[in-house]
Amino acid sequence: MKADLHILTMLVENEPGVTARVSGLFASRGYNIESICGAPTANPTMSRITIATKSDPEKLEQIMKQVRRLINVIKLRDMTGEESVKREMALICVKAEAENRPEILRIVETFRGRIVDTGETHYIIEVTGGQSKIDALLQLLEPMGIKKLARSGILALYREPL
Repeated sequence: MKADLHILTMLVENEPGVTARVSGLFASRGYNIESICGAPTANPTMSRITIATKSDPEKLEQIMKQVRRLINVIKLRDMTGEESVKREMALICVKAEAENRPEILRIVETFRGRIVDTGETHYIIEVTGGQSKIDALLQLLEPMGIKKLARSGILALYREPL
């Protein structure tokens, strides 16, 4: 069976060690975490952890059963479907030689990114969007020379009813 990327989001108690227990469960069972993001919610007693993992449907079912058993997990959802909003942020440090600066600015503007730092030979670009948008931007910037890259990992929320 093919392993597809799945986005799992969970509400957990905002206590020390919870993220370590969740990630430890993945590691101890041999499940790879592609990305993990966690932060407190509007309710300071809870945090939201979003994990991207590649898995086939049977393995995903096992992962979800095991995560639900963890005592600090309040709610777990598979956000892979279309009814959720998924975004990622990237900071990209790209070489910005004088002859490439206008092209880099055009590319960044096309992707609705912004330059957050400028140096004599570099730009640091901030961009948010879906994973494919960020991948496409990176592909266009690659010929200029990407010096450093930091990606947040995927964040996801279900859409509220209208």
